Amino acid sequence: MATTSEAVNIRVDAGQILGELPHNWNYIGYDEINYTYTPEGQELLSKLGVLNGKPYYVRVHHLFCTGNCHGFYKWGSTNAYLEDDDGTPIYNWDIVDLVLDTILKSGCKPFVEMGFMPQQLANPQHYDLSTDDWMQRNYRAYGFASPPKDYQKWYDLIFELAQHCIKRYGIDEVKSWYWELWNEPDLNYYWLGTIEEFNKLYDFTAAAVKAAHPELRVGGPGTTNPIQGQRAAEFLDKFLDHCVNGSNGYTAQRGTPLDFVSFHVKGGGYRADLRPHNLTPPSRKQILSHIQVGYEIIAKYPNLAQLECVLSEIDPDGWAAGGAWDNPVLNFRNTEYYPSFVASTFDHVTRFGQQHQWDVKPLSWAFLFVGERCFEGTRAFSTQGIDKPILNLFKMYGKMGSQEVHFESSGASDPLSYTDICGRGEAADISGFATLSDNSLTVLIYHQHDDWDAAGEVEIALEVENLPFQNGLMLTHYRIDNQHSNAYAEWLRQGKPMYPTPEQYAAIKARDGLEMLEPPQKLMSSGGKISLKFQLPVHGVSLLTITDGQ
Repeated sequence: MATTSEAVNIRVDAGQILGELPHNWNYIGYDEINYTYTPEGQELLSKLGVLNGKPYYVRVHHLFCTGNCHGFYKWGSTNAYLEDDDGTPIYNWDIVDLVLDTILKSGCKPFVEMGFMPQQLANPQHYDLSTDDWMQRNYRAYGFASPPKDYQKWYDLIFELAQHCIKRYGIDEVKSWYWELWNEPDLNYYWLGTIEEFNKLYDFTAAAVKAAHPELRVGGPGTTNPIQGQRAAEFLDKFLDHCVNGSNGYTAQRGTPLDFVSFHVKGGGYRADLRPHNLTPPSRKQILSHIQVGYEIIAKYPNLAQLECVLSEIDPDGWAAGGAWDNPVLNFRNTEYYPSFVASTFDHVTRFGQQHQWDVKPLSWAFLFVGERCFEGTRAFSTQGIDKPILNLFKMYGKMGSQEVHFESSGASDPLSYTDICGRGEAADISGFATLSDNSLTVLIYHQHDDWDAAGEVEIALEVENLPFQNGLMLTHYRIDNQHSNAYAEWLRQGKPMYPTPEQYAAIKARDGLEMLEPPQKLMSSGGKISLKFQLPVHGVSLLTITDGQ
């Protein structure tokens, strides 16, 4: 499919300031907690930590899991909680400290996901503890998802961790973190108990967090795509109703503290399948429609609609550890399609939040996978230390200013209005946003079509009005497309090596940064007006910065 060849007119009015632009993209997460402090993990976190804007929050699974403290796909452990022969808890924060120290040292902040159940705290009713083998397979398969055998011991675990963090890092630091209970409890894979048992677990958790210090922020429930009539929507609704109206399982009073709400949205799902086929691409319409349902559920409780909402996983699809060797379609994560999809999706999420005066934050469930083949196709920011095109989008975000100004595009479209889930037969979505700082105007423009086979390019006619600085102007134009800021394209030219030679690696690595479309150029304005024209290919993203040279 080819996109329209008609020019797209974009107008930016630098004199019309709309307010502060929500820099709400600074959230990431991943399953494998032990990858955090590997050399590769530290390197990637340091890249995120130096990006301009707010610090990045890092959410990881398996904080309380029992194991050998060695990370591998979709598993990790810290042994933070064990018990002696008498059942007395043994707390060991060594690995937890290593994880938190690494996050903070990089310039990022912890998004503390309190899960999953330590093996010796798991409820035997849900999980067979008849064997003494603490690395037994059925713990990794089921036990970590069990409710606790003793809710007071769970309370003590949370309280002791929060107190430890306050002593180690100081209350001013720790109160800036998030404390979220569990992950996707509506799925049997992650929670073997009932909704009522989860609500009870939240009561004990929130009480422990607040007992450690009343200013710590606690929330949840981190459920999956809220679809009307399905379990995830029911779970989210019952959890929120419990927090507002329910009998607290810890205090026996009405309601439970809730400082933020969280749920997840994905644009599709893929499983292992090596047959050549063309599955439905990820869908922005699905993501946005499920966010709309989630908001409608939250808005049933007016006080909760005023709370911050973290979409603590929002991604094109739902299988981060799968790659192109599992299903060829997952190769899209290596390409410029991934950043284009995210740029458009996050923009629409932000607009929806602004429209409803709803503070919503999207969290990308992506990091890296240690030891993978080069450009494995996993949902990751880097591969073998090489930045993928998606990371260059976040480098673009880091260049955005804080004051949003008027932006309008004749090529903008609303995915919620699409007849087809992926907008087949619809025009591409060509839009973006702009910001103004003391000495620069920055404009981000994306050209997204959910059809990964879409091709072609459009002419962008950009008009800037009321620019407050007019002399000595310089234009810097950054680009992500199939030839720029795209180490994957160079990897293809190098023959797709699974483990590049030093020479191949150097050539690929040389193309992994945020690249310019053309050298910086001087501009002339007329009465604060500037006109620019350029071609933008489908699945391309441009970032234009106009700076005052004086």
